[in-house]
Amino acid sequence: MPPLQGRVALVAGATRGAGRGIAVALGEAGATVYCTGRTTRERRSEYDRPETIEETAELVSAAGGHGVAVAVDHLEPDAVAALVRRIDLEQHRLDVLVNDVWGAEHLFAWNTPLWEHDLAAGLRLLRLAVDTHLITSHLALGLLTRSPGGLVVEMTDGTRDYNAVTYRNSAFYDLAKTAVLRLAFIQAHELAPHGCTAVALTPGWLRSEMMLEAFGVTEATWRDAAAVQPHFAAIAESPRYVGRAVAALAADPDVARHNGASLSSGGLAREYGFTDVDGSRPDCWRYMVEVQDAGLPADPTGYR
Repeated sequence: MPPLQGRVALVAGATRGAGRGIAVALGEAGATVYCTGRTTRERRSEYDRPETIEETAELVSAAGGHGVAVAVDHLEPDAVAALVRRIDLEQHRLDVLVNDVWGAEHLFAWNTPLWEHDLAAGLRLLRLAVDTHLITSHLALGLLTRSPGGLVVEMTDGTRDYNAVTYRNSAFYDLAKTAVLRLAFIQAHELAPHGCTAVALTPGWLRSEMMLEAFGVTEATWRDAAAVQPHFAAIAESPRYVGRAVAALAADPDVARHNGASLSSGGLAREYGFTDVDGSRPDCWRYMVEVQDAGLPADPTGYR
C-alpha cells in the first residue's frame, strides 16, 4: 500500500515550481491532494504564465494519488475558509498542510538597498509571501488539529542557519523568507500540545519552470546552463526532490522529532534515502557554503 494512502493534503500554491513538485510527490505516495493557486485554464494570475492548477491535479492523479484543483487567492480569507469547509465536507480530515504560496518573483530587485527599492512592490511581496501563509494556517489548522499526527510544512528559501548570516537579495525578500522560518517555529510551539508538527523546508537551487526559462534550458537540457551559471548546472534539483522530502516527512510516524526544525531537501534525502528524479541526492546548501560562497569553481563531486 502506498505510504500516504487515505491521507489528505492541501498544497497552497501548487500551480508550478516547488508547489507542483510537492503535490505530485504526495500523489506518488498515494495521497489525496488539494492543489490551489490563482492560475487556471480560464484565468491567469499577474505572472501570466501557462502552468495551471488543473495540470498539477492531473499530474497528481497520474502519479497514483487523487488530485483536486481549486482556484483560491490565499489573500482572501473568505475563499480560504470556503476551501477548508470543502475539504472537511469531502474528506472529513486534513493531514498535511503545505504553505507554499509565493507569487512574488517579479516584485523584488536584486541587491537593491531598501531606500531605493520600489516600496509598493516590496509591500506586495510581503503580503503574498507572509500574509497568505498566516491566513491559510489560521483557517486550516482547526481541521488539521482535529486528530493528532498532522503536519504543517512552511516552504521558504534557505535554512535558518544560512539565512541568519547571509543577505538574501533584498530587504523585502530577506524579510519574507526569514518570517516564514519563524512562522514554522511558532506553529510548532502551538501545535505540539495537539500532537501535530510544523517544520520549515527549503529546496536547493530549484529547476522551476521560471528558472529553466531564465537560463534558456529545459528539464531535459538543464546541464547546458553551465555556460551561463555553472553552479546551477552543478547542483540544481528538480521540484520533485523537495516534494519527496515532504512525502517522507508525512509518512514518518516519528515526524514530531523534527517539530520546529529548519530542514532542507538535501538533508532529508540523506536521512530518508529518497533521490531526485535522476537518482542523485543533491545537497545544495552545503554546496552553497563550501563551494559557491567560498568562491571555488563549480564542482558537484561529493554534493550530489
